[in-house]
Amino acid sequence: MNSAVETLKQWVAESDNIVFFGGAGVSTESGIPDFRSTDGLYSQHYKYPPEQILSHSFFEAQPEEYFRFHRDKLVIEGAKPNAAHLKLAEWEREGKLRAVITQNIDGLHQAAGSRNVLELHGSILRAYCARCGKKHPADAVNHGEGVPRCSCGGVIRPDIVMYEEPLDMDTMQAAINYIRNADILIIGGTSLVVYPAAGLIDYYGGSKLVLVNLAQTAQDSRADLVIHEKIGQVFSQL
Repeated sequence: MNSAVETLKQWVAESDNIVFFGGAGVSTESGIPDFRSTDGLYSQHYKYPPEQILSHSFFEAQPEEYFRFHRDKLVIEGAKPNAAHLKLAEWEREGKLRAVITQNIDGLHQAAGSRNVLELHGSILRAYCARCGKKHPADAVNHGEGVPRCSCGGVIRPDIVMYEEPLDMDTMQAAINYIRNADILIIGGTSLVVYPAAGLIDYYGGSKLVLVNLAQTAQDSRADLVIHEKIGQVFSQL
């Protein structure tokens, strides 16, 4: 165990007010590809760029193409929580962790047992009608073929935040409140380049800001502790 991991382990042992903010890198060790690494979705080639396909305007204009991409790339069968998900759930049960704030839409934090999960970008495990708002099983959008339709005729869509759509303000405000009041803020598996979520770091005013990410981020210099390793490997030592 290196000295940075040893320091983090000590900080965690002494705290009962930890907040975790995570991105795609938290789930890559569960077999879910991220978006921005060299082999992520944004580096692959489709008829349209992933950023365009995952936008509100594209979904409205070409739902067939959207759902082909959604079922092919966003739905990962058999993904299981990894050491990071499991450790965070353990800390919550022990009364040490106050909240998990995630940019991921895969539901793996809940699958690991975490209960207070703030999903900034929604979840592919929920679906609703874009016209009437009726809730539908996630299978309606995650499996099958073609464009799923509600009984009202509207398109059933995943409960995720697409490009061009605002984040849920209640969720954002709750995240801000947890971060403001945190003793330790651990940020893991995110490049901290997607706003407004990346701006949450600005609300932390404490002295134990931890960044755990395989690659360097533009915010490394602001952190009190930086660990450039796979997050699952780090959390398995805590």
